[in-house]
Amino acid sequence: MGDNWEAWLAAGLRILLILVIAFTVRFLLRRAITRLLRRLNRQDRQRGGLLLANSERRRQRSETIGSVLRSAGSVLVLGTAALMVLSQLGIELGPLVASAGIIGVAIGFGARNLVTDVLSGMFMLLEDQYGVGDRIDVGEATGTVLEIGMRVTTLRGDGGEMWYVRNGEIKRVGNLSQGWSTASLDVQVSADADLDRVRKVIADAGEELSHVSPFDELLWEPVEVLGLDSVSMETMVIKVVAKTQPGKALQVERELRWRVKRALDAAGIEQVDEPGLTLRKLTGESAPE
Repeated sequence: MGDNWEAWLAAGLRILLILVIAFTVRFLLRRAITRLLRRLNRQDRQRGGLLLANSERRRQRSETIGSVLRSAGSVLVLGTAALMVLSQLGIELGPLVASAGIIGVAIGFGARNLVTDVLSGMFMLLEDQYGVGDRIDVGEATGTVLEIGMRVTTLRGDGGEMWYVRNGEIKRVGNLSQGWSTASLDVQVSADADLDRVRKVIADAGEELSHVSPFDELLWEPVEVLGLDSVSMETMVIKVVAKTQPGKALQVERELRWRVKRALDAAGIEQVDEPGLTLRKLTGESAPE
């Protein structure tokens, strides 16, 4: 009886020590992950890069990645501790591990779509393909990112609709808010117009736009007249472009078209209004006429 008591006491102390060590390691691991993410956020802010300029985007990205890493660490540490405790209680781990493996395979096979969504969401966050506030095109839906979950990305469409897109179903992503955008304008004038004069009038209108707020910040390069895009018996189409802040191309296009139209009218240059005259975004899509 005394030997049994001593054995149970020794096993109880070992189990207690295992639990204390496990929870200590778990605490230190979660704390280390939190500090690492804070340090990375500080470095992002110091760099002042465009890709992570949005504070809400940076915060949610860090919280999601941190939550996943902390959960994975906790499962690993506590799962190992649980196996060690069962071993101290004299439970044979071989059949238990084999049964758990079979059950895990069955669950994994049944939830393969869920696993795919979670893994895809994790890689999207780690690679920073898009973030909160970005305008993206994922094929079936286009809109502004409201929330990035491990399973679903939530978008707000142009018409106000909400899109819930499974991360595993996203095959390609077009981020319209990263890098820069191009404002593109086709100016259609009469075929007998003086090209040099037309170029000068358009260039002056673009120069005027670059000195007006807020377009002095939205325009990253001067408005450029590329030249003739097409010529017919009655009309000429002149291509005008300008590099802008990401997501601001349409705003710049509208204002530039307004000013070019007004400048050409003031100079007495005839413009031709035909169905082919459209504004185009960087994506190449035609804007509503």
